[in-house]
Amino acid sequence: MHMKFLQKLYIFTICIIGIPLAIYHLSPLNVTIQGWVLIYILTGSILLLNFFIIFLPPKGNALSMDSSIYLACIFLFGLDITLLVLLLSSLLGLFIRKTTWWKHLFNFSIYTIMIVGSYYSYILFNGTQDGTNFTNLLPYLVALTVYFSLNVIMISAYFFILEPKDAVQLIRNLSKKGIIKESIVSYVSTLLLALVLTILLEANSYFGLFLFISLVVSLSFAFTKFFTLYKEVEEKANKDFLTDLFNHGYFKLQLDEHIKQMESYEAFSVAILDIDDFKKYNDLNGHLQGDELLKYFGSYLKEKTEPFGYLPARYGGEEFTILMPKTDKRAASAFLNKIRKELNDTHFNGSDDLPLQCLSFSAGIAQYEEDTYNSAELLNKADKAMYYAKAQGKNTVQIYEENSHLYNEEHFLLKEIDALEQQLSIFLSKDMYTYQHSKRVFTYAVEMANRLPLTSEERRELILGALIHDIGKLEIPRDIINKKGKLDAHEWDLMKKHVTWGKEIMASTKKYDDLIPLVELHHERFDGKGYPYGLVGEKIPKLARILCVIDSFDAMTTERPYQRTKTFQEGIDELNRCAGEQFDPVFVKPFIRMIQEKYPEKVNNN
Repeated sequence: MHMKFLQKLYIFTICIIGIPLAIYHLSPLNVTIQGWVLIYILTGSILLLNFFIIFLPPKGNALSMDSSIYLACIFLFGLDITLLVLLLSSLLGLFIRKTTWWKHLFNFSIYTIMIVGSYYSYILFNGTQDGTNFTNLLPYLVALTVYFSLNVIMISAYFFILEPKDAVQLIRNLSKKGIIKESIVSYVSTLLLALVLTILLEANSYFGLFLFISLVVSLSFAFTKFFTLYKEVEEKANKDFLTDLFNHGYFKLQLDEHIKQMESYEAFSVAILDIDDFKKYNDLNGHLQGDELLKYFGSYLKEKTEPFGYLPARYGGEEFTILMPKTDKRAASAFLNKIRKELNDTHFNGSDDLPLQCLSFSAGIAQYEEDTYNSAELLNKADKAMYYAKAQGKNTVQIYEENSHLYNEEHFLLKEIDALEQQLSIFLSKDMYTYQHSKRVFTYAVEMANRLPLTSEERRELILGALIHDIGKLEIPRDIINKKGKLDAHEWDLMKKHVTWGKEIMASTKKYDDLIPLVELHHERFDGKGYPYGLVGEKIPKLARILCVIDSFDAMTTERPYQRTKTFQEGIDELNRCAGEQFDPVFVKPFIRMIQEKYPEKVNNN
């Protein structure tokens, strides 16, 4: 409200200055009929030239030639004629251009102040109106400088009152990008054209003005065409021809520019996305269909990011990047998980033959921090997170966390159980969802192990057991594992046997006997209604009780295409409801706390 009042007060002040100045200098004129004809022609020329702006590459700067006419009038005819031409063109413009009346009045007042200031500066430095005198260019240069300085000051003041912070930032950005220097070149060009018009008008008023207008219109057409061609060439150089997204080079330049423009710390994120199993899709469907998938994914990213002002680009091959201004890593993760799930539920020709039976991508996110050295470091972090997402079984979004124990624990654990990991990876061909489920349960277990008062050996057993807990499902027939509908009684009995078969697999590897309780008992319930033995309460080993909470939560929230799944908040509600019955309440609370702290974007994304 305060800003609007200041804005109105500023407009009123400019009008209070400009209108009396015009009235004072618009004294009755002793002009011949020939003079009036020239005034009307000058007025018509200004209105005409407002439709023929000269655009200048590379930044899209522009020259408007009405200022050249006003300056030429100052140099030849004096202040009263110039202001009369301004008044007539403003009155006619009120009917031609559909703009509110106060904007016309404000614009007229600004031009009046600029013209009066420029005229008196010209006279002060011995400018004459009895013919051109180019032996002394100082008056012309001073008149131009005053004219445009007043313009910049008054317009900048308006935007400063409208939004002080944005105005200051705009000036800094213009300075950094070199636009102020380009504007000075434009002003000098305006002066040169004003001097050309002055010479033409002095030689032959009507024909000279006709030549000037012809010159400006021709330049407008030529430069507009040139500028259009320039933009087309620039766009082709910055675009990926297949997906119509920006390419790697342009994205890197924009990211560098975004980092340079930041005056203080501002959260923004960068994501790298990789289409899952793209090579397999190419092998199954051919490279032409693979190109169609890349095109589709590119248009999908553009559609989803456009409302948020994000910048998507093709990084190379099946990798894509997104620059997300004013978006922290949690918000970025929520956004990417949302569009990832929507992509899973979108049918694309040939996607049913992929391991996940749908289109999917893995993504890594890195947030800009104050100590980030450059864009390469930021992209490298996002790349690491993306590869970690791939290692988690694909179709996931991973946030890069500095010195995260997830990276360290996974490296250690995967080295220790390399042989078991090879067995587990058989799920890639048989049941991708069980493989991914095991990787997610492993991730949750790593987090829980660092929050609970466990011994180092208990931590190891929980983490390794979480990774391998469903190994017995290797013995379940594929049609039962992948069945989309409800299992019948016989199928359910077979499914429950996976814990026994898992125990037998682990027993064959004497090295991992200590993991057998987690593999065999993670479906026992705290109230004794679980399987395979119906153990009750603390008769169930502690680590199996912990794993039961983790495993059940992920099973509830596991996404499958075209199927409704519980949200994280619904999963939390279910854990709370079943605490003391299915789950040990001692471990429900810390698990929920961990989920709320580590995945707030998923908990709040209902």
